[in-house]
Amino acid sequence: MKRTHLPLNGLRVLDAAARHLSFTRAADELAVTPAAVGQQIRALEDLLGVVLFRRTSKGLELTDEAAAGLDAIREGFLRFEEGVQAMQAGQSSHVYTIACPRDFFAAWFSQRLAAFRAENPALRFSLVGGDGDIDFTEANLDLAVRWAEGPGELEGIPLGAPQTVIVAAPGFAEGNPENSVGANSDGAWIGWPGDPVPAGEGREVAFSVGDAGTAISAAAAGLGKARVPLLLAEYALSTGRVVALGEVEIGRRGYWLVAPLPQWRQKKVKALVAALAEG
Repeated sequence: MKRTHLPLNGLRVLDAAARHLSFTRAADELAVTPAAVGQQIRALEDLLGVVLFRRTSKGLELTDEAAAGLDAIREGFLRFEEGVQAMQAGQSSHVYTIACPRDFFAAWFSQRLAAFRAENPALRFSLVGGDGDIDFTEANLDLAVRWAEGPGELEGIPLGAPQTVIVAAPGFAEGNPENSVGANSDGAWIGWPGDPVPAGEGREVAFSVGDAGTAISAAAAGLGKARVPLLLAEYALSTGRVVALGEVEIGRRGYWLVAPLPQWRQKKVKALVAALAEG
């Protein structure tokens, strides 16, 4: 019989029923009904062409055919368990590989990773630059940070609120009507991939940069105004490098920590996700 055709569910039921010599107790162990156990045993008997159990006055008994293969089946399940444990042990529990935009890492993520590592000094981190839109398997990632409207097909949690703010250098609007903020403003805009046409279609973007962090620096240098994530702009606003033009806006996009479900279920990933959720 080919490995792909092995009746693993039926063999698992056989093992339990043989140990207990009772379909009822086997059902309790497997969290199914006794009828389901009986169905699995009958299906396995039909497939193998042998009788596995007989009912006697003393109760359920194994047939010689069932007893002949039981030790090998149990050894096989033990090897399965060893294989699963080996695969789990192979996942380095103290090394995280994370794809994260560099500006987000510098402005927000780095401080929280430092706090997490302070409580877990054996941890090691490998950071991959970019917007996180990287193949998880190819890059051997545990997690990624993405500027997106949600986690998409991945598991994820939001990192902060999806808030944006328009920033510019202090005095940007003073004495220059063209640089006044508002719905009809024609002031110089700075675009970045997360907000490439901040002034709307048909409006000129005077300066384009690679990420929101650079957009903030460009705004601070007096090159224009930029709509950027509030999370990234908070420090520059607090130190006076830039000022806010208008009110904070709620946007559709925000920063998300994401991973495919297998990675998301890892103990080490759960620990980091919990720490970030608290922070």
